[in-house]
Amino acid sequence: MKYVDEYRNAELARKLVDEIHRITTRPWALMEVCGGQTHTLVKQGIDEALPAGVRMIHGPGCPVCVTPLEQIDKALAIAARPDVIFTSYGDMLRVPGSTTDLLSLKARGADVRIVYSPLDAVRIAAANPDREVVFFAIGFETTAPANAMAVAQAARLGLGNFTVLVSHVLVPPAMTAILESPTCQVQAFLAAGHVCAVMGWTEYEPIAERYHVPIVVTGFEPLDLLEGILMAIRQLEAGRAVVENQYARAVKREGNRAAQETVFRVFDVGERTWRGIGTIPASGYHLRSEFARFDAEARFDVGDIHTKEHPACIAGQILQGTKTPLDCTAYGVLCSPQKPLGAPMVSAEGVCSAYHAAGRGLAAPTAFPLYDLTRSLREAIK
Repeated sequence: MKYVDEYRNAELARKLVDEIHRITTRPWALMEVCGGQTHTLVKQGIDEALPAGVRMIHGPGCPVCVTPLEQIDKALAIAARPDVIFTSYGDMLRVPGSTTDLLSLKARGADVRIVYSPLDAVRIAAANPDREVVFFAIGFETTAPANAMAVAQAARLGLGNFTVLVSHVLVPPAMTAILESPTCQVQAFLAAGHVCAVMGWTEYEPIAERYHVPIVVTGFEPLDLLEGILMAIRQLEAGRAVVENQYARAVKREGNRAAQETVFRVFDVGERTWRGIGTIPASGYHLRSEFARFDAEARFDVGDIHTKEHPACIAGQILQGTKTPLDCTAYGVLCSPQKPLGAPMVSAEGVCSAYHAAGRGLAAPTAFPLYDLTRSLREAIK
């Protein structure tokens, strides 16, 4: 397939791995920000093909995983109401709340529907004027333009029965929080290409300069990641710390200005709580005052819900990169994709699900060998 197969070329992957080995003279710790990048690294065995001492730290870039538990419980409280049609992307349905999840709630009769666009939820609201329709608006900057567009469209249509439960988070403040942590071991970042396709990379330049940390905007295919790792290590070996763009086929420095204008027409920036990490200032989007009538938290009065994580789950430490799934005593025992304790095990971008699908640390192979199709590439780079 055009623009996919050529970024999975085993011969080119081997050359990139060889070059990484050639230039590396000391141990380095790099963090890939996005969960999609994590899955490719683990799926292809890229992290295991790197030189001894070069370590990939898996970052908090899974929007499902960092959605706080109390926000899941707010969604459950709203979805349980008989007058509500609760809409969401499919990856949120099995994320566990304190007592249940949206899929189980649906099985018990709640009107929970999977949509493929927030505009689908707007259409559902227009077709059901006697019901309250709520869309679960989660994600990083990547999904914010479409969610903002949905709110703006509902306003234009005068829909009084449409609201959004917002849990948008922003990448640069999280990177700063990681770098300022006393336990930080990160020496370079692979920034998420899709986030930068929307926002550009000007926000990352002050971070690179202030903390003297290389940042490479990177794509998601195996060759993207290998090239991004190579570019980051070249900077580290040379003592440089700037923002570079590996994902040039999709990202410009200024990003997508039209998308940014749509976002800032509807959302303001404010503090946001990240699951397992805590509250980070200026790290999330909130509805602007002129769109406050579309705020599901206010309409359904669920703002005071507070929760505690399962005591066996170390998702917070995993999301901060200080632990891996293999450090978790519940991994593969109490916690599995079929019965997850935390979001990183159930999310399509979660690091725990990536490890489990690849069979890492499990006594027996996983029931679903999802990655056999990529065996030739994994073998080529080892």
